[in-house]
Amino acid sequence: MSSSSKGGKAAQLKGFKHSRPGLYLGIGSSAFGALGILRDVKKARGDSDTLKLVNAVVAAVALVTSTALLIRELKQLGDDDVLLG
Repeated sequence: MSSSSKGGKAAQLKGFKHSRPGLYLGIGSSAFGALGILRDVKKARGDSDTLKLVNAVVAAVALVTSTALLIRELKQLGDDDVLLG
């Protein structure tokens, strides 16, 4: 493969990441991540492990923040769409 074809694929993936379907996929992935975090919180509480609980809470905050960023980008994408009004 030439380096120009790699650059083209990277540009396509970056374009998908910032498209409406890509943003919805990111939000869906966050929902699955939340399930893992809930599992970690339950396990940490069951083991009475404060450090693991803090780790799960920090991961939850990061997940909420990244989801909020995706939603904001989705709204901005909608605002830029002439057909949506």
